[in-house]
Amino acid sequence: MQTVRTGLQVLQGKQWSKLRGQRVGAIVNPTSVDGDFRHLADLLAGSGATLSALFGPEHGVRGEAQYMEAVDAAKDPRTGVPVHSLYGHTFESLSPRPEWLTGLDALIFDIQDVGSRYYTYVYTMALAMKAAAKAQIPFWVLDRPNPLNGEQLEGNLLGERYRSFVGLYALCNRHGMTAGELARMFNTQEGFGCELTVVPCEGWRRAQFWSDTGLPFIPPSPNMPTADTALVYPGMCLLEGTNISEGRGTCRPFELFGAPWLDANEVVERLTREALPGVKFRAAGFTPTFDKYRGTSCSGAMIHVTDRRAFLPLRTAIAIVKVARELGGERFAWRADAYEFVEDIPAFDLLCGTDAVRLGLEAGQPVERLMAGFAADEARFREQRAQHLLYE
Repeated sequence: MQTVRTGLQVLQGKQWSKLRGQRVGAIVNPTSVDGDFRHLADLLAGSGATLSALFGPEHGVRGEAQYMEAVDAAKDPRTGVPVHSLYGHTFESLSPRPEWLTGLDALIFDIQDVGSRYYTYVYTMALAMKAAAKAQIPFWVLDRPNPLNGEQLEGNLLGERYRSFVGLYALCNRHGMTAGELARMFNTQEGFGCELTVVPCEGWRRAQFWSDTGLPFIPPSPNMPTADTALVYPGMCLLEGTNISEGRGTCRPFELFGAPWLDANEVVERLTREALPGVKFRAAGFTPTFDKYRGTSCSGAMIHVTDRRAFLPLRTAIAIVKVARELGGERFAWRADAYEFVEDIPAFDLLCGTDAVRLGLEAGQPVERLMAGFAADEARFREQRAQHLLYE
């Protein structure tokens, strides 16, 4: 039974009149729907507002493109309005061009986030807020729940040198905030000067995971198929910075991991010794249909979360990288090609927001040492975010 109403549902019930007669642009993807799966683009067309343009984040308006795959401009076949891409071939392509905003009276963001620093939609939102502020256009965020709950934090604060599109601002890896709360924080801390309206959810409490909301989980990107995927993602996305497969090209990305040169039973035995809370590992084999090791049999494990409140996704993933590196020896490698428009910093460091974890792994440090200072950063971030929170 649904207990939570999203910002879009609240907008329909109370605030449609504020948009009546307005020329509106909307940043959307497949998650931008109400409880009856009606898309924001269609709802705006019948609200008395004029839908003037759609803007697509990474993966596109229809969520079809794979990660780091540039999306081209188009025309929406249903509404006939232009679709502007906010994920092209350069960092500059991530922001709306001034001419795209000309004539708009409001710009609306309504996309489901998954609660991890690396997930790029909230940075699309932030860059669009900056552009809207410069163009003096009001910006609306239709809020949605954080699938991982809004209480638990994990990870370090991203360092200034490591800013990228998988971490533009100093957040913990698992930040425990909604997109609307992040918009409020970015607007204040980064000094955007945006005329911001956040339409909060109704009925959501910070302790709730996605399954507590009664809302259907619509995959916000091609490799985020379930709320279980979102639960492990704050850690397992780190594998993108290595030559370990994070399970892309399988039906359980980020829950499955491995490589052709790993022994599945050894992996499980070593990880079990780490006594990681709230999780068990099952030896597994898989053959990815695309991305790393396409068409090649891989050995590794599947993550089974047994206690989602005790589970620490970042600690778990760091332990996985440590074990894979030690078992793989010279066959293990850090990702060396350009990652999210950055060429001079290793992808693993960008994801970690520091080089300390990689250097510690290379030095053979234990997991506890690799996470030194994280608790202090979590406490600092909890204090920094407090004034921007919207929910009990």
